[in-house]
Amino acid sequence: MIEARAFVLIAGWPARRARAGSLALSLRFAHFASLVRLVSASLLVFALAGCGQAGREDMQGWMAQQRAGLSPRIDPIPEPPPFVPQAYVQAGTIDPFSLQKLASALRRDATVAASESALLAPELKRRKEALESYPLDSMTMVGSLIKQGRPVALIKVDNQLYQAAVGQHLGQNYGRILRIGETEVQLREIVRDPGGSWVERPATLQLQERAK
Repeated sequence: MIEARAFVLIAGWPARRARAGSLALSLRFAHFASLVRLVSASLLVFALAGCGQAGREDMQGWMAQQRAGLSPRIDPIPEPPPFVPQAYVQAGTIDPFSLQKLASALRRDATVAASESALLAPELKRRKEALESYPLDSMTMVGSLIKQGRPVALIKVDNQLYQAAVGQHLGQNYGRILRIGETEVQLREIVRDPGGSWVERPATLQLQERAK
């Protein structure tokens, strides 16, 4: 029995040795193939790096050449016009910052204020009359009559008929009747001028039939 087993082991030894040799050969070939792939990849990386470096150098050289060829264009500065001195001709006039001019302006303003006050003060102190509640252009003269020897105008406004004599007031601009004729009523109004001062101005109210 022992002799039989020994024979089997001795008989199978060449086959096992052959399989071990084949496995070792396969491992060597796989290792060699890996080395070949690694070397190829390294060569490719080096080649690409060289191309990239060369491309950058070419680009930098082209940019340097272009910068060297540029020459900025600068227009020359025009010559300034010759200076011509002007003579001062206002030496004899009043200095705008002088006390004399300031005092003159204050006196003029005071005179205007006093004049306006004298013009408006009586109008502000009296009692308003009925026809001063309406603007003058809303009134119509429809006739006139003589009452106690004095002319009286017949004024129509807001479908109401009023009688107005000389000295009475009409409209909203302190209008005072100066004269009453057969065809018109003449007034004096107090209004502001474009400069803001109070001034008098004439106004009239025409007869309705004449207006037509």
